[in-house]
Amino acid sequence: MLGSIAENLARVKEQISRAAEAANRDPGEISLVAVAKTWPREAVEEALAAGHTIFGENRVQEAQAKYSPPVPGIELHMVGHLQSNKAKAAAELFDRIHSIDSLKTASRLDRCLGECGRRMKALVQINLGDEPQKSGIAEEETALLLRELATLPNLTVDGLMELPPFFDNPVKTQPYFQRLREIRDRLSELEIEGVELRHLSMGMTADFPEAIAEGATMIRIGTAIFGARY
Repeated sequence: MLGSIAENLARVKEQISRAAEAANRDPGEISLVAVAKTWPREAVEEALAAGHTIFGENRVQEAQAKYSPPVPGIELHMVGHLQSNKAKAAAELFDRIHSIDSLKTASRLDRCLGECGRRMKALVQINLGDEPQKSGIAEEETALLLRELATLPNLTVDGLMELPPFFDNPVKTQPYFQRLREIRDRLSELEIEGVELRHLSMGMTADFPEAIAEGATMIRIGTAIFGARY
């Protein structure tokens, strides 16, 4: 049963620590992205008051309304699909993008970053479940995209992201997390200049312990912190 946002955050962070220790990992290697989609600004401020600073949003338009004026002291991640026509707003608003999956969108984002004098780190999203309703590049196209993205002056790719198929049993998601880690390791061996794949963004409320077991460095949790969608 969910409690207050502060209580939920404390519970989730304790679960992260236990999962990391079970995997012989340092909990400090894992960043918790509190996904506040559909929740109001007040929920973000409550989580911030509890000491949490990294937040995620799925939609640029929702984030524009929620974080105007900006919430001081937070790091804001775009975890949903980014459309190229939203690149300018994303460049101005977010600190990190998890969902780059095309050169077109990345190039426009890079150009907008240059125009507003910013640099940004980003992750490439891979659609490992080959689900047509989900965004993400095909696995076999990832190396080429990384080489193309490495030429962009204002956008630095430092990891991969995935949203695996939904299963009632979270254990069934673990092979997808393992596969993303293996892809990351294989791509790292290419030593693409300007690309350092340090991060794996994978795991949500239902399956983040399994993601941590397979090397997740960023987990995206909404429901366990804020509750069901507002």
